[in-house]
Amino acid sequence: MINLCFHGIGTPPDDVPAEEAAYWVDADTFRRVLDLVAVRPDVRLSFDDGNTSDLTVALPELVERGRAADFFVIAGRLGQPGSLSAGDVRALRRSGMDVGSHGMHHRVWRRLTPAEVHEELVEARERLQEVLDEPVSTAACPLGRYDRTTLAALRRLRYTRVYTSDRALARPDSWRQARFSLRANDTADDVAAWLRHGDRYTVRAADRARTFVKGLR
Repeated sequence: MINLCFHGIGTPPDDVPAEEAAYWVDADTFRRVLDLVAVRPDVRLSFDDGNTSDLTVALPELVERGRAADFFVIAGRLGQPGSLSAGDVRALRRSGMDVGSHGMHHRVWRRLTPAEVHEELVEARERLQEVLDEPVSTAACPLGRYDRTTLAALRRLRYTRVYTSDRALARPDSWRQARFSLRANDTADDVAAWLRHGDRYTVRAADRARTFVKGLR
């Protein structure tokens, strides 16, 4: 399984932090990537951060191609300028998309205090569940960073699947799902190369070893 992760689509607003703007891809590249994977059941699509482009740009293109995706929303940004509103999140769900948690404040989940862990992993999920009026059981680690303490907390809280940004392949039924996060300078040709990556056994073995070690830190 290859998981592709998008953030913002189009030109990032001026108030988007530079570290997040680096992950915005232009709309043409986004459409080309969707066309590239349109008939690839081994490719999963996801979106992090909950930018309004999820609804205004990504959703229509996904619906047109009959593709579903997972949207990981930062609960603390709901309703803020440039971010999805509660109504937007419900619209994504009504369109057949899945919604998961990206925490409360888009901060790294490693080395947090117990109170901060509760806010990021419990309160953020509860806020999304109130919006959707249904359980939220998946999460994506902000900035792709995690350690064994993070993973243990997510398991203890019974998240059914957790997504990272390890730029590695993933087994379809794995609890921890590595993803390839597209950056602003990535192209559809780069994605095509990632898809070919799945045919190289030695690279797959290296991917598994690298992500295994990260989970032990």
